[in-house]
This record gives sequence, C-alpha cells and structure tokens, in this order.
Amino acid sequence: MRYVMKQKLFSWGDDFYIRDAEGREVFFVDGKALSFGDQLSFQDLQRNELAFIKQKLLSWGPTYEIYRNGALAAVVKKELFTFFNCRFSVDVPGPDDLQASGNFTDHEYTITRGGRTVATVSKQWFSWTDTYGVDIAEGEDDVLILASTVVIDMACHSDRKR
Repeated sequence: MRYVMKQKLFSWGDDFYIRDAEGREVFFVDGKALSFGDQLSFQDLQRNELAFIKQKLLSWGPTYEIYRNGALAAVVKKELFTFFNCRFSVDVPGPDDLQASGNFTDHEYTITRGGRTVATVSKQWFSWTDTYGVDIAEGEDDVLILASTVVIDMACHSDRKR
C-alpha cells in the first residue's frame, strides 16, 4: 500500500493527515503542542487512537517510543555511530526488529526486517518537492511503519519546528 505524506508538516503542535495514493485521507496525526518533547497521537479518521508517539527526553541521541493500547510497541532510535550513512533501529518486542537506512534528509530510504525490504520512502514518485511516498509491503503493520516514518522525519528535520 502506498501512502502520501507532506514533507513540511511535522512541526510543534501541528496536526496533519496521511493520505493514500489516490489522495484520500486515511490517518490523522494530532500533534500535542503543550508537552515536554514531541508527542503525537496517530488516529484513524474517527479519531480512535491507533498509536501514541512520545519522545524519550533523557537518552543518547533521538529516541522515540511508540505505544499501542497503552503498551510499548516499539522504540525508534537513531544510531549514533555510523560512518557513511544514517540509520535508525525500530526495536519491537520479539525478533521482528526493523532497520531504516538511506538518505533521510532527502526522504529516500528503505525499512528492512532481517535483510528483507518491508517499506520504501521516496520523493521520486512525486513531481512537487514537499511530498513523499511511503510504499509498504503487503501484510506489514502499516500503522507501525507509518508511525516510525513520522518519528524519523521529526528526528531528521527538527530544525523545521521553529
């Protein structure tokens, strides 16, 4: 499934929609303006919370926690000691951790599990520069991958919050 996101949406307290490839609104992300650190509620269109994203403030490097139904579902962390490219780990309970690597500033990266690509993030599908797509393999957890993509964008583009 392909989703469409706007590059310059993620800023302090902003709300935004995630759309499908045909431009229909699919998810709503509610930014919490009056909070310490980034906090977002990832919701369906009826405003039911599907995931809650919270920045972990006391950690080495950008770290975010994703909660589902009140339970920790994943920890997204930027790996600090990489030499040639940037990487993020998405630590989920059990053996199904994800890795994101590529060019994050230009929104060109892949998300893999055990060496298999489960999602790609790219601007190449769009002619206008402030939009990018997230293409998720069938059978994957779309909410977790999209929430992780939002986290990666916040961590890589924190300068847009001002």
